[in-house]
Amino acid sequence: MNEENIEQISRSTSAISEWSFNFLSNMGIADNWVKYINMVLLAVALILVVFIVQFVTRRILQMVLNRSSKITGMPILHHLSRRRFPHFLAMIIPFSIVKGSIPIVFDQFPRLMVVMDKLADIYLIFYLIWLIMSIINAASDTLRLKPSLKDKPLDSYVQVIKIIFYIFGFVILFSVLTGQETGVVLAGLGAGSAITMLIFKDSILGFVASLQVSANDMVRIGDWITMPKYGADGDVTQITLTTVKVRNFDKTITTLPPYALVSDSFQNWRGMQEIGGRRLKRSVHIKQGTIRFVKPEEIENLQKIEYISDHVKSRIIEIDNYNKEHSIDKSLLINGRNLTNIGLYRQYIYNYLKSHPNVHKELLLIVRQLQPNEKGMPLELYFFTATTVWVEYEAIVSDIFDHITAAATYFDLELFEDLSND
Repeated sequence: MNEENIEQISRSTSAISEWSFNFLSNMGIADNWVKYINMVLLAVALILVVFIVQFVTRRILQMVLNRSSKITGMPILHHLSRRRFPHFLAMIIPFSIVKGSIPIVFDQFPRLMVVMDKLADIYLIFYLIWLIMSIINAASDTLRLKPSLKDKPLDSYVQVIKIIFYIFGFVILFSVLTGQETGVVLAGLGAGSAITMLIFKDSILGFVASLQVSANDMVRIGDWITMPKYGADGDVTQITLTTVKVRNFDKTITTLPPYALVSDSFQNWRGMQEIGGRRLKRSVHIKQGTIRFVKPEEIENLQKIEYISDHVKSRIIEIDNYNKEHSIDKSLLINGRNLTNIGLYRQYIYNYLKSHPNVHKELLLIVRQLQPNEKGMPLELYFFTATTVWVEYEAIVSDIFDHITAAATYFDLELFEDLSND
């Protein structure tokens, strides 16, 4: 707005300013103070009018939006209200009043009128950005309610949209402050694209990583991930352009860059949670000196053990038939086929796990011997619990190992203990 336009507007609106000016002069105020007092009084009156209009308009818009939200049940209306959309929308009328009143309030100060008019234009840019941001935030909150999008990294896409609007706002603001055409400012930004990419390097890498993570379904919000390099072991709570937040099980927060999910390796436990079972892979070590053949007089007591009773009976018949068929001399236990205490113990553990109500019946279950080592003969238990809840999982595992540890003595077996430090 140039000074010629200001003068034309001033002449058309000078009636109000002249009336207040004359009113103050008639009150006996010195002429050199009248124009300043006149400006202050008009400014105060304008502020009061703007405040009242904005308050009333905001209340009306808030009421209309809340009523509409209750009647229609549309979540977007509730989120618009929560994101202060009525507050920003209600500023349209007050801004129009301020813009139109600048020539009246600053009628006696043409240069100040230019400054205030430019400040109003600058405020308009910020106001529009605030209004758009409230709409974007409300739309984001609404999309999060959809089950298909609840675990997606929406924050990354929302931030990209916000950055685009902020860039446009900056270009327009720079154009207003410098008086340059918007196209010229954009051309200047194009020439400085290398600097722009350097400034927004992390945001660009984060956005690309978010797209890859989402497209490949690598990580969702709520997934349990383990990433030792960054000290992360917990649930993903947020994925943005620049950070991924992981709430560890010790209640600390680990933040890592999104592109680390693409460039580095990590463990995602989602598959375990979806299948409904958590794996256990642990061994008990048997002293090899306690491993032996089962004596005939021990068979009767072993048949009383519930989980291997049928197994012992069937194996005795099978072994007796084999030994008779091949005329085996059974004066020594080592001859022919025989039962061993570790073999029966291994079968006992397997049957015990198969019948345990908290062991997943449809997933792999193995009880096997591993390579002997300095701790003895390892018997490895490989199975899945019927729950993925950590507390329940630990209780189930403890219960199982309590039982199989106590059961070893019924097979005349001893578990390894390192007594070297005693």
